[in-house]
Amino acid sequence: MRVAVHTDIAAPRQRVWDYIVDPDRHRDFMDGMTRWEVGGAKRTGLGARISMRMQVGSVELGGLIEIVEFDPPCDMAWTSITGVDHRGRWRLRPGNCDWTDVELRVTYYAPGGILGSIADLVAWPIVRGHLQRSLAELKRRVETRPRVRAQPAVVKRQHRTARVTKARKR
Repeated sequence: MRVAVHTDIAAPRQRVWDYIVDPDRHRDFMDGMTRWEVGGAKRTGLGARISMRMQVGSVELGGLIEIVEFDPPCDMAWTSITGVDHRGRWRLRPGNCDWTDVELRVTYYAPGGILGSIADLVAWPIVRGHLQRSLAELKRRVETRPRVRAQPAVVKRQHRTARVTKARKR
């Protein structure tokens, strides 16, 4: 089954990219994600491996995934190494002004012939709901992330006592 969701985020593409490629942030915004742990020395980028699980009904589905495409700040794709057979992709495209069009696609296949196909159909609305809520949370977090404030201009102040003293001398 294939699930694709997208949203527009009012932030530059690089800021969104920095957020989604950080493995420490995934469980903060990914709905239903019960595990997202780096499975080796490489934390991000091509060849990075991550142990992931998503709650689908009463079952945690997932396994070990590997990043197979990494094109900053546009595309990141993964495929399963163990566990449920699935693939996924983040696509970030520039939108109007400083907006970013974000798409998250996941394709998965449950084993088991006809029963596996039925399981796919039952899981589809749950997985879609998780992905929709994940993008909504990503949008909220990236758009409300505190921006670096510009340093205020330094203004030299005159001391009142100096002005008062000068005025009294006249």
